[in-house]
Formats: sequence, structure tokens, C-alpha cells
Amino acid sequence: MMIANLFRFKKKAAAPSAATPDDQRIYAIGDIHGRLDLFDALLQQIDEDLKSRPRKKTSIILLGDLIDRGPESRGVVERAMALKCGSSSIRFLKGNHEEVFLRALKGDSQVMRFLIRIGGKSTVMSYGVSEEEYNALDYEDLTALLMARVPQSHVDFLESFDDMIEMGDYVFVHAGIRPDVELDAQTSSDMRWIRDEFLDCQDSFGKMIVHGHTITEDIEYRSNRIGIDTGAYASGKLTAIGLEGTDVWSLQTG
Repeated sequence: MMIANLFRFKKKAAAPSAATPDDQRIYAIGDIHGRLDLFDALLQQIDEDLKSRPRKKTSIILLGDLIDRGPESRGVVERAMALKCGSSSIRFLKGNHEEVFLRALKGDSQVMRFLIRIGGKSTVMSYGVSEEEYNALDYEDLTALLMARVPQSHVDFLESFDDMIEMGDYVFVHAGIRPDVELDAQTSSDMRWIRDEFLDCQDSFGKMIVHGHTITEDIEYRSNRIGIDTGAYASGKLTAIGLEGTDVWSLQTG
């Protein structure tokens, strides 16, 4: 898929009406793609935002695609693992990039080829593969080397990610859901990869869908969904939305 097809530039609309569970605050973070610098900066913004609000049970949800394209995929994974160890209130969704990375780590050199095509070189190099090694190895040998370099704890952590999280009137997924299919019948493939069928649907999904995966210049508010992938790896803008009751607000780097 051409990178240009990942971008959708549409006019920003008013935030739709939905509600979190009572006494629950949620922050959802869009696609990080190896930008540890932006991830750290956004976490700091969330900390400051929390200090400005009354104490309340708070959850943080990462919408997937922690890796690829940006320079510090390993660092992002390790930061996310540390956050998980420090709190049970942070949760993770598996993006299509995590899916491909994990499939490559099972020893499939053809999947490795696809991973590189979608921005995986930076991830490979973040795990200590040098430019010389990268250039000298074929896909089979590169796959074997990466399998040796990625700690099993990282594999186990990424494998543990969810496909869907439901909270109140909100459903959080990486890419979206298939219209006219019940939430409990959605496939992992659709939730990690779907694009136009979901994005072009104007009907209610029964819940407000919060997603990443498709890049827009700013948060994309629609009557049935909120898209928060603002292309951090290229734009320098990593986005989070805060949700509490019927309130919606945003935090961004850049």
C-alpha cells in the first residue's frame, strides 16, 4: 500500500456525544511509531493534565502501532513495558505493525520482507542490527538475526495486546470495525487493518469508536468515530484525547 493512501485530510467537525463510565477518566494515545521522544513528551502532558483535574480513576489506552517508521521502536516498547509494570490502569491494542513484526519473529522471511516495506527497517535497527549487517544480509538471514536480538519478554508483551477495549459508550480499536457486524463478531484482521469500509460508513456503530491507523492532519471527529492518528513519525504531532463523562479534550506534541 502506498504511504500516500494512509493520509485522509478532512475538515474537523464538532466532537460527538458519548460518555465514559461513571467516575472514570480515559486517555487514548494514537500511533506512536517509534517516536519515543514524542511518547515521553505526551506522557508528561498527561501527568500535568491529571494534576489540573480532580482525582479520579484513570485509564490510559495505547491504540497500537508502537513500532516501525520512527527511530526508537525498542525504546517505545520498553517504556510501555515499564508503564505496564508500574500500573494496572494502562492497556494496549495490537496494531497491524505489531502483527507483522510478531509474524516475522516466527521465522517467516516473506513476512520480514513485508515488514521492511511498511517501515520495519527502523525497528530492526533499533534492536541492535547495524547498517552493515542490514545491507549484507538477505531476508532469511535478517529474520534469523532479528529473532536472536528481540528479547522474549518483548514478544510476550506485544502478544498480550488486546484487539478491542469497551468502556462505557466508547469502543477502542486500532484501525476500526466492519460495518453491519456485531462487536463480538469482529475479526482481528478488520480491527487491525480495515480502512475505507469503516471510514466511509456514516451509520451508527452502536458505540463511539476511537481509533488510529489512518493518518489525518488533526483529530477527526465524526458522528460515529474519533480518529487520532496524526502521523507522529513524520509530523512530530502525537495525539491523545481525554474522555470523562461526556467531555472530550485533546493533548498533542508539536
